Amino acid sequence: MSAGDPTAVITGIGACLPPRIVDNDSVIARGALHTDDAWIRDRTGIARRRHADPSTSTGDLAVGAGRAALDSAGDLRPDMVLLATSTPDHPCPATAPEVAHRLGLGTVPAFDVSAVCSGFLYALATATALVRGGACTTPLVIAAETYTSIVNPSDRTAAPIFGDGAGAVLLRAGTQDEPGAVISSDLGADGSGSDLITVPGGGSRHPRHLPPPTADAHYFHMQGRAVYAHAVRRMTQSANAALDQAGWTPQTVRSFIGHQANQRILDSVGDRLGIAPVHRFGNIHELGNTAAASIPLVLADPAVHQAVAPGARSLLTAFGGGLTWASVTLTWPSVAPRTTAPHTDLDTTPLCTPDLSRSHPWTASTTTS
Repeated sequence: MSAGDPTAVITGIGACLPPRIVDNDSVIARGALHTDDAWIRDRTGIARRRHADPSTSTGDLAVGAGRAALDSAGDLRPDMVLLATSTPDHPCPATAPEVAHRLGLGTVPAFDVSAVCSGFLYALATATALVRGGACTTPLVIAAETYTSIVNPSDRTAAPIFGDGAGAVLLRAGTQDEPGAVISSDLGADGSGSDLITVPGGGSRHPRHLPPPTADAHYFHMQGRAVYAHAVRRMTQSANAALDQAGWTPQTVRSFIGHQANQRILDSVGDRLGIAPVHRFGNIHELGNTAAASIPLVLADPAVHQAVAPGARSLLTAFGGGLTWASVTLTWPSVAPRTTAPHTDLDTTPLCTPDLSRSHPWTASTTTS
């Protein structure tokens, strides 16, 4: 690879968050959970998250994030839409075509990418390959989730973790010497662990018209301890593989963003990679785990953009159900992110503002309310 090689370049960034902020005490009360605020913060790093109203779908959030990314990019018009989600509006059809229609994009190709929490990076790598191959020039990559629609509020292991939201990036054809250029990617999967993160019911294995295998089969299930071990190992290995492809060392990375699953996982991966805490960024404290949407929501965080210079070497990594994992290296984009709320006009309220009580940017943000 050389600086002038063709690639996809991030030219617009957008986010869409439900307006309802839900703290730990509210989650505990809603599900009658046998836990407390201190336990949740200590085990996960999460204090608050956003919950979509029942009338707000994944597609609604995706449209909001996509529109914000287009506003951020200016006059560019997407010629393809990729939507990463594991909570689509319907089992059939895919959600992306309707999102493209609602964005006024006509008959551009549009499809869903289902790789659970790795979905955004899978979609970003796919869109980049399509740009490099000449199949498109300005793909819109969206990640949107409404995990509160599939999480049992009485599940102590899952209910405190997940939130709802959407993030998006608009790409254009460019070269690797530009800010925002995607440099390398690493993708992987291991179906032998498909039972570790799952919604057992509702698919062709256990159709809805048949008695469910268990009473809670249509809810999200996760084997937390096993997932933790897999996540740390796979994210670390994948991140190193992407860095090797780019010809970078961890010490040269100035922005590290991991999937916002659990603060302990993020700290372990960062430590194993040898990336200094000052170069780690996230918003799990305020937004929780938004599955595929978590990485683009950090990319859209104004506080992060204040801390990272355009062109800085950046590393993104994720792990999700499937099992799947992915990592991408890129140079930090020179883009002003935009934020919308579902069903409203543009809302310029920042996602996060600095909280000086925290020690480094990885957790140095709180949501304005």
